Amino acid sequence: MTTPASALIADIGATNARFALLDGSELAVSETYAVSDYASPIEAARRFLLGPAAGHSPKRALIAAAGPVEHGRIALTNAAWIVDSDRISKGLAMTDVQVLNDFEALAWSLPALRPEDIVTLGAPRTGDRGTMAVLGPGTGFGLAAMAFTGDTEVALVTEGGHATLSSENRREDAVILTLRQQFHHVSVERVLSGSGLIQLYHAVARLDDASVPERDSSEIVAHALADDCKVSRETLELFCAFLGSVAGNVALTLGARGGVFIGGGIAPRFTDFLRRSAFRERFEAKGRMSSYLARIPTAVIVHPMPAFLGLAHLAHVRLDRQVPQRR
Repeated sequence: MTTPASALIADIGATNARFALLDGSELAVSETYAVSDYASPIEAARRFLLGPAAGHSPKRALIAAAGPVEHGRIALTNAAWIVDSDRISKGLAMTDVQVLNDFEALAWSLPALRPEDIVTLGAPRTGDRGTMAVLGPGTGFGLAAMAFTGDTEVALVTEGGHATLSSENRREDAVILTLRQQFHHVSVERVLSGSGLIQLYHAVARLDDASVPERDSSEIVAHALADDCKVSRETLELFCAFLGSVAGNVALTLGARGGVFIGGGIAPRFTDFLRRSAFRERFEAKGRMSSYLARIPTAVIVHPMPAFLGLAHLAHVRLDRQVPQRR
């Protein structure tokens, strides 16, 4: 059995950068750094390699970051860092650096998820062997998938968060119309994200001519769960309903019979509420295709570091592709 040399893996967001050393199939050591404390990902990685990972000199790295990849480079949307494979390779004296979109890393985690890594939404179902999709609200809205051709796994990366958000009833028609007066285009991300939750909260308040205090997304969720604010409660209910509709559309568009999984940092905060919400009903509410969707499992990923799980899985897949097969 071939064991890979140690590799640096990283999950970089707008606020935190998480680094780990992958030694074989195990995470040997990991650490989290504040993005604002360092001028670049190279400086933060050096701190990690000279500190917690001292004594190791990995020559390859797999780095996931929030944003679209262009020529091995991601410019973080909400931070000043540029995550560039060539710069990192030179700055850290590495021979192989791959930069991935954060949801591509989540797509690679899907085949490695265990039952304890997810919370099922709706009745437990066993997915078919087939395409698996992962989507979710966080700072933005990500969407990726894992497809299979024989024994080969292929990650599909998308910008589905910028697709147009649709409504299912008159109340949602009014909400989207209210948002359209503010934004020329009401995308999925305009509602299904941290900032989107705040926009949705204010849209509901304007529709009801209600006076509400300024709240961030965490406060909106907290008041919705406490059921002590009518606007916050309806905001979270609408959020879950919209999420169900979008997830159903994704399942149909990608033929995701292997399951649809909710990633990102928001949904794990209220899995019980999501289970009781209209999410699953709206997921299946696709007319003649409802029976097709009824057989597809849905779940929230609750693994604490799913990107690391995906990057570790990808590291082994890449190694397998490099090792000549015995005949």
